[in-house]
Amino acid sequence: MKPIGYWLNRTDQALTASMNAALAEFGLTRLGWQVLNAVEDNPRAMDTDLPAALAIRAGSDDSTGSTGTTGRTGRTGRTGSEALTAAVEAQLAAGRLSRPGPGRLALTDDGRARIAEVGRRVEAFRELSAAGITHEEYVTAVSVLERMTHNLTGPRAGSPVRPGPAAGSASGPAGS
Repeated sequence: MKPIGYWLNRTDQALTASMNAALAEFGLTRLGWQVLNAVEDNPRAMDTDLPAALAIRAGSDDSTGSTGTTGRTGRTGRTGSEALTAAVEAQLAAGRLSRPGPGRLALTDDGRARIAEVGRRVEAFRELSAAGITHEEYVTAVSVLERMTHNLTGPRAGSPVRPGPAAGSASGPAGS
């Protein structure tokens, strides 16, 4: 049996590649879709809010979320923060996001329409990615991953507090 880290990386790569393909006709990527949703969820969003909202580390790769020793791995060689900046700029250029103030982000009417339009495709993607997985299995898998993350990022006796990723939820399948 391969270790969990192997399957986490393979699953994230498969999710990203498959979702990018599913969203290409809409002019979006997985990260672009996540940016739009993060801004929709926080109408007062700032650029600085997005890394925590999307659990993106400055050294993570934009295609897989994994990090190498250099912080630049994967297909593009961009760090997570570079990829996030590029995704935000792409959504601004496409007219789906605007800047109502310095560092602020807001959905435009086109951004809201794109979220509604793409939502049906994302739901089909989620169903495909979770085929053969019961709701209980999905909740168990997410709960285990949340606990492992807490084990590795939470405070330990005698150790300084380590920063952890943004809190997530186990409400639906496929990290989209």
